[in-house]
Amino acid sequence: MIRVAVVDDHPVVIAGVRAWCADADPPIEVVNADASPRAWQDSAERADVVLLDLQLEVGSLAFDRLQHLVDQGQQVIVYTMRTDRQTALTCLDIGAHSYLTKAEGEHHLVAAIHAAAENRPYMPPTLSGALATNPDPLCPRLAPREIDVLLEWFHSESKEMVARSLNLSVRTVNSYLDRVRVKYASVGRTARTKAALVARAIQDGLVHVDDL
Repeated sequence: MIRVAVVDDHPVVIAGVRAWCADADPPIEVVNADASPRAWQDSAERADVVLLDLQLEVGSLAFDRLQHLVDQGQQVIVYTMRTDRQTALTCLDIGAHSYLTKAEGEHHLVAAIHAAAENRPYMPPTLSGALATNPDPLCPRLAPREIDVLLEWFHSESKEMVARSLNLSVRTVNSYLDRVRVKYASVGRTARTKAALVARAIQDGLVHVDDL
């Protein structure tokens, strides 16, 4: 069973998430739900996925908590009321697996949790809309094989699966992905995580949201 920790300070949100997770198929276990630092740190260690409210304190965003969880190797879904493009991209750049608004409902929350647990990309409507156009003309020049590896990785749960599908070694797959990241960084558009690379690829027209 997938285990999720909920980091939120609104009881009604927590109650809703618990109910949706219990009704999911297969069910999702909420191992803890709290907003206190100790509680979410302890529960995160037992969770496959962490659902993080970005606005735990008035007037500030919890980017530091997101960074801490990512540094611990957690699969984090940012769960927030904010719909602006820049906040979403910042979260993906830090390392969030996905970015979901609280208005998007049960279907997208459950789907995002399942995707995060399986290390698959998931783009809910608000996020895909924010990434639909790229206002930055700085698109790196990716070689055809780099694009092949990148797109195959988006549809695979591991780099080992990419290697088998494309008849490459895992080392070669890593090399291609590293080069893609270097090229994005060279134009000022860092993409340190898989979710961030998905976002960049959508922005640059390499893949469509419906293809993920």
